Amino acid sequence: ADDYVTKPFSPRELVARIKAALRRLGGQSSKKELVSAHLRLDEEARLAWKNERQLELTPIEFELLQTLMRHQGRVLSREQLIELVWGYDYYGDDRVVDVHIGRLRKKIEEDAAQPEIIATVWGAGYRFEDETL
Repeated sequence: ADDYVTKPFSPRELVARIKAALRRLGGQSSKKELVSAHLRLDEEARLAWKNERQLELTPIEFELLQTLMRHQGRVLSREQLIELVWGYDYYGDDRVVDVHIGRLRKKIEEDAAQPEIIATVWGAGYRFEDETL
């Protein structure tokens, strides 16, 4: 709505205005992705890949991974993850986070017993450590 063409107009002017509008859009992409050294998440399609292999994630696992990737390098406590993933009205044991993190690790880590992508910070929470690109 920031550009208006009055009648009569020349086709050349219309083409020039369209090209200018496309230039202004530049590199904007409608596709929203989170990318790290080993993982890629398409937030709109809600799909995830590890080293170009598509992962089969549950909705909660996807939300957990997305939240951790968005806060790369920051420690998020169980309470913070519950608020961000399940919502404020969640009533239940906060250990549910541990269970879902364990299942997520089995899908994204080379060795879930020695995690390198999602680290446990004892007494504090979890941190996404895979280098973001």
